[in-house]
Parts: sequence; C-alpha cells; structure tokens
Amino acid sequence: MDKLSTIQQPIQKELESLNMTIRAALQTDSDLMNSVVDYYLGVKGKQIRPLLVMLSASLCGSINESTINAAAGIELLHNASLIHDDVVDESLQRRGRKTVNGVWDNRIAVLVGDYFVSCALKCAVKTGMISIVDTLGTLGRELARGEIDQISNVEHHLIDEQAYFDVIRQKTASLFVSCMQMGALSVSAPLEETCKLMTFGEKLGLCFQIKDDIFDYYEDTSIGKPTGNDIREGKVTLPLLYALQHGNKDEAAFMSELLKKNVLSADEVNSLIMFARGNGGIQYAENVMESLRSEGYEVLSSFGDTPITASLKSILDYTIERKK
Repeated sequence: MDKLSTIQQPIQKELESLNMTIRAALQTDSDLMNSVVDYYLGVKGKQIRPLLVMLSASLCGSINESTINAAAGIELLHNASLIHDDVVDESLQRRGRKTVNGVWDNRIAVLVGDYFVSCALKCAVKTGMISIVDTLGTLGRELARGEIDQISNVEHHLIDEQAYFDVIRQKTASLFVSCMQMGALSVSAPLEETCKLMTFGEKLGLCFQIKDDIFDYYEDTSIGKPTGNDIREGKVTLPLLYALQHGNKDEAAFMSELLKKNVLSADEVNSLIMFARGNGGIQYAENVMESLRSEGYEVLSSFGDTPITASLKSILDYTIERKK
C-alpha cells in the first residue's frame, strides 16, 4: 500500500460517500452527457483535494454532510478546470488516457466542463453555508485569473520569478488553500485555526506545482506530457528562471533570446532544458520545496502531534517525493 492509500484508509467510508455524492450530482437524463460523465469517472484520480477537505474538517471537528458536499464541490470544480485546460492546451491525452475533447470534441468538452461547474456550485449550496459557496466562487475566479495571467506572461515574454510565483499561487495553490478553508468552514472551526490551515494549503499547493514543473525537464512518458512541453508553450518555470539569473551571462543571454521566439525547434527546447539542469535549476527548485515543507510542518505544529497532522505531513511529503 502506497503512502496516499495509507492516508485514505481511515476515511474510506467517507470517500465512498464522496464518490456517491459526485455521481448523484452529475446524474442527468441526457444519454450523451451520461456517456461523457461515465467515461470521465471511469478512472478515479488520487482525490488529494477532497481528501484535504476531509482532513481539515477532522482536525477541527468531525466530518459531516456539509464536509462531504464541500469536498464534492471542490473536486467537481477541479475536474471542470482540467477539462477546460485540455481544450485550451489542445491536449488529446492526460496521463496516458484520452481527454474528453480527444474522445468527443471541443464543443462537448467545454459544455461538459460548464456542467461540472454548475454541479459543483449545487454541491456547495447543499451545505447551507454561504461561506462555502463564497469560497468556491472565489476559487473559480482565482483559477481563471491564474491561467489568464500565465497566458499574458507568455505573450509578453515575461521572465520573472515573482511573476511565476504569483501565477502558481492563483492557478494551483489557491485550490489547496480552498480545500483547507472549506474543510474548516464545514465544521465551524475558529478563524485562527482556519487561517493556519489555509497557510498550510498554500505551502502544499506551491510544492505541488513546482514538482509538476520539475517533471517537464525529464523524459518520462508515464507523467502524461512530453518533456519540454512547458518550454515549448513559452512557459518559463522555476528551474529555468534560476538558471537564467545565475548561469553564465553570455549563455543566459542567448537562452533569453531563444525564449522570445514564437516557435522553438526540438533542439532549441532541449538546449533550454539542459541549460536549466546544468546550471542548478533543478536543485534550486528542490531547495525551495524543502523550505516550503519546513514552513508547512511549522504551521501544523500548532495543532499538536495527532494522526491527522501526521496525515497532512505525509501528503506534503508525498507531493514533494512523488515520481509522477
């Protein structure tokens, strides 16, 4: 049993309730919609985000019906964003499996993504807590803003570490922050505890995206995207940002000019990858994650040494140490 499965084991019944809630929320009398939903739900993901909602609730109280509905809402919104991202990125596969737009087309994928968003909001409404509905609505805005800002950075060839962190806080970390917040809200946790858990969620979310970005610098077809795909799309992530700032000045200037091109050849992409790897970019990104891990541990220390804090630490460890 892997680390994530071990964490899930104590709340297996709650996770089963979650999946029943998700399926019920998506049920419709449209044969086509049901076909797409069945296909999409055919492979269950790691469900880290709803797991965080439940662990957050457990740390401050006991998992209840509002917790389950909040977790379902955030999982549905997350999946809606993935479906829409695949359309935007023209991705026909995700982790070795055809995407919704890959099986059907962009029209169907966009509409199914919209349907997931609506179902997510309905799940949030079922909690009867306006604070949870507000959190989910704010999250949707942050996710969209993060993607737009990333596109803007690519178009303007903005190569800046602060801009990078601003984007990943919005497009990735905001989701983890909201998970922790919604779990705490579902059990009416005190504001101080809620804020601490949100801080932990941000540390975790930043690590999650940095780790994903590191994968782009290594060949591994099991990850589900080609090596150098981010660079090919004009996305300059942390390892390359560091190398451009700290590598040989002449070589860094040449690489910066390459990044201004609208289309990069395979050799040029490989040159940028090797430049990042050869100038300490990967090590720097890993060091940043280690600092974030320490900060995350520090936040959890105020809750004491409990099985729930141990599980949250294990998720942080899993995020940093995962292989794909």
